[in-house]
Amino acid sequence: MATLDAQLQTLMWAAREKTLALMADHYEVDAKTTFNDLVTTVDKETERFITARLKEIDPTAQIISEEGFGDEVHDLSGRVYIVDPVDGTLNFVKQQTNFATMLACYEDGQPKLGYIMDVMNQTLYHGGPGVGVFKNDHPLNPPVDRGLRGSLVDVNYGLLFTNHHNVQAVIKNASGLRLYGSAGLEIINVLEGRLGLYLSRLKPWDLAAGRALAEGLGLVVKAIDEKGLDVLSSNLVLVATKQVADDVFALVN
Repeated sequence: MATLDAQLQTLMWAAREKTLALMADHYEVDAKTTFNDLVTTVDKETERFITARLKEIDPTAQIISEEGFGDEVHDLSGRVYIVDPVDGTLNFVKQQTNFATMLACYEDGQPKLGYIMDVMNQTLYHGGPGVGVFKNDHPLNPPVDRGLRGSLVDVNYGLLFTNHHNVQAVIKNASGLRLYGSAGLEIINVLEGRLGLYLSRLKPWDLAAGRALAEGLGLVVKAIDEKGLDVLSSNLVLVATKQVADDVFALVN
């Protein structure tokens, strides 16, 4: 696993260089489902690059990828990689910052290694359960658990407007609300202790890497709807310190 981890770290740095090169050139922007659900040729070309390298590194593994250049995966047995080439594409297009590249390695449905590259800040968060979590070459310690009242939180704005599962009560009982627009960066903020909670509906590529890292630091990653966590489907999920998670589950319904 150590050799694989080194190869995947190298791949993430190479993917960053690929993304920056594509950013410097002309790229196209299209809408997927709505006017603010965007995809660019940078997403697609970076994903092609990552999936091709993964096939070289681990030829027998399966790949789940956001833009569809991986495999059609129905069975999580063995090793499965989950790829998000540009997490926070709206930020990428509008701000040229505040986006991430994410990669996860799962075995038999369980998280083993996660990687979140903060592209513009040249920072790679990597690790997982049993191996620890690192910010570039520096180990991270678990964040201080301040409980909900002592924490800033990030709750998806769609959930906030609809008050789904009574999430407005969560926000009212927290120190304050912050929104960043990238699941990868929001999970990084929980890892670093800048947020006590991130709560959103997340697809596999939104959650997979962050789950591996969060669980590597002993944080809670748990669905708040009836489905439970499923690597192959969308989940309404929180990433939080233990006390914050307990406080939230006392409020949501």
